[in-house]
Amino acid sequence: MDPLVIEAALNGVTMPRANPHVPRTVAEIVASACACIEAGASVVHHHADDGLLDGRHAFEPYRDAWRAILARHPDAILYPTMGGGGSHTDPVERYRHVEELDDAGLIRMALVDPGSFSVGPLDDDGLPLAIDVVYQNTFADVRHMVDVCAERGLGVHVSVFEPGFLRVALAYHRAGRLPPAKIQLYFGGDGLVFGLPPTRASLAAYLAMLDGTGLPWMVGVIGGDCAATIAGEAIARGGHVRVGLEDWAGSGAPRNEDLVAEIVEMAARAGRPVATPAEAARLFGLPPARAAVG
Repeated sequence: MDPLVIEAALNGVTMPRANPHVPRTVAEIVASACACIEAGASVVHHHADDGLLDGRHAFEPYRDAWRAILARHPDAILYPTMGGGGSHTDPVERYRHVEELDDAGLIRMALVDPGSFSVGPLDDDGLPLAIDVVYQNTFADVRHMVDVCAERGLGVHVSVFEPGFLRVALAYHRAGRLPPAKIQLYFGGDGLVFGLPPTRASLAAYLAMLDGTGLPWMVGVIGGDCAATIAGEAIARGGHVRVGLEDWAGSGAPRNEDLVAEIVEMAARAGRPVATPAEAARLFGLPPARAAVG
């Protein structure tokens, strides 16, 4: 069984009012990322302070944070988010910061979100909150993301929020057009109404779709507790695990590195070694780390 790759998703749209330990500034992101890598994570994902649906995300905050992280952990695998699509933007604009990060020699893996879904929590009546928020990625958007990564030799983190997302990714894989990838299987926590629930049956459905592809896969729970639900099953079945304050919901106020350490302990009990960043890069077929430029 391959070593276990652990990803730390540092912040997302989680704000300090929800957890005082969530990092938002560049300095906080650098400190949290390095603590997670030192605890056992080999992949780090975070958001800058651009809005979820902003059509253009700034390059500079990622550049500043990543240079500092890579100075301490040069093999770490870092990747950013991007804004949602729509009439206010286009795929070139949405993905420009990825290209700028590549020009600066800082990125080896980028985000590909192959689908759209409505975003929002439940209201006080237990109904989906009546808001008009859609995280949109058209097939044209997806084609642009995949083509940029292929042309630039970048690996891809493929977000799977719903089963249809995976069907799109597998179409690219069957056609030989999917760059080296990790398939990120997101399950929905109790307070959310998208995605499959974090159960053994849900994971089995996704693994049936992935059967025979050889694609590495990772689990995460948005709005829940991955360690308490699906992480153990993923570790036992050869998958990988994402945790972090972007996704986590529960009692208390853990730090990102605490959530990473919990998965490291689970892996030790299961007798599965934890991957180094270099091992994770080989498993995901990523290019070697480069010296930053500019």
